Amino acid sequence: MDKQQLLIVDDEEVNRAILSMMFKHEYEVLEASDGEKAIKQIEKCEDLALILLDVVMPVMDGFRVLDYMKEKELLEKIPVILITSMTPQESEEKAYQYGIADVMHKPFEPNVITRRAKNIIELYQNKRNMELRLKEQEETIRRQVEKLKEGNEFMIDALSTVVEFRNVETGDHVKRIKYFTRILLKYLAKYFPQYGLTQEDIDQIARASALHDIGKIGIADAILLKPGRLTPEEFEIMKTHTTIGCGILESCKRSYDDDFYRYCYDICRYHHERWDGNGYPDHLVGDQIPISAQIVAIADVYDALVSDRVYKTAYSNAIAYEMILNGECGQFSPDVIKCFELAKEDFFNIVEVIKMFSYT
Repeated sequence: MDKQQLLIVDDEEVNRAILSMMFKHEYEVLEASDGEKAIKQIEKCEDLALILLDVVMPVMDGFRVLDYMKEKELLEKIPVILITSMTPQESEEKAYQYGIADVMHKPFEPNVITRRAKNIIELYQNKRNMELRLKEQEETIRRQVEKLKEGNEFMIDALSTVVEFRNVETGDHVKRIKYFTRILLKYLAKYFPQYGLTQEDIDQIARASALHDIGKIGIADAILLKPGRLTPEEFEIMKTHTTIGCGILESCKRSYDDDFYRYCYDICRYHHERWDGNGYPDHLVGDQIPISAQIVAIADVYDALVSDRVYKTAYSNAIAYEMILNGECGQFSPDVIKCFELAKEDFFNIVEVIKMFSYT
C-alpha cells in the first residue's frame, strides 16, 4: 500500500531534516524551502495527508501559503500544522482564523509533534471517510427517489391513458394540460412570489395535473361519450368525476409522497371550482381553492375550448383566449388571469405546433 504524503515547508534545512527523520518511516515526505515551492507541491499533490508549515520564510511566507489554500478551498481538505518561532499572541490568533488544525512553537518537542500530527491526520481522514459515506448514501437515496418517481410517472401515464382511451376525443389532452400548467406556474413563480413556489413544486404540480380527470373512469359511457349537451341530471353525474377521482387517489395513497399526493388530490377535486364560488363540487370561494387547482382549471378550460369535442368543434386560439378573459367560462383569480395573459403566446405556440404535427 502506498504511503500517504506529508509536506514539510521550512526555509531552514536542518529543521526540514529533523522533521523528515521523524515522519519518513510512516509517510512519503515532500519538502519545500519557501512558500512558492510549497504551493507548487500542493498543486501537484492535492491529497496531502498533512502540511507542516513554517511562518517566516523568504520569497513567500506561511500566511501567504494559507491565503492560497483558503482561496482554493483546500484548508478543509488538507490539515495544516503551523510551526513558528513567533510568540503565541502574534501567530495563533491570526493562524486559527484560517481554520488550520494546530499551531506549534519552535523549538518543538519531537514526541509531541508526531503525536499531534498522527491525531490530526486520523481526524481529517475519518472526517473525509464520513463525507464520502454521506455522499454515497445521498447518491443511493437520490437513485431510489428517481426510481420511485419513474414508477409514479409510469402509473400516472397509465392511469391518464385509461381515461383518454375511454374519452377518445381528448387525444393528447393530458400532455397539453401538463405543458400549459408548467408554463402558467413559471409565470406565477416569477411574478407572484407570495405563493412561494419552488422548482420542485412546479415539477410536482405539473406531474399531478395529468390526473385531474382520473375520476372519469367511473362515469358511464352514455354520459361521458354523449354527442351532445348533457341534461341537468346527466351533468350532476358528470360532476362526480371529481370525487370519484379522489377515491381512486385515496386507494393509491401509499404509492405517493405526501406533497405529491396533496397536489394530486387538490387538483382532482377542485379543478372545476371557480373564484366566485360557482364551481363544484364544494363551491369554494377565492383563495379557498388551492393554487395548484386554480392553475390547472384555467389550463383545462383553455384546452377544452381549442380542442374538438363530441359536442362541439374547436374554437380558435384568439376566440378561446377572449372567452376566458370575458368570464364566459367562469371566474378565475386576478393572479391566475394575469399569468394566463402572460402565457398567451406560449399557449398559442403549443396549440399550433400540436396541430402541425397532427396533420403530418
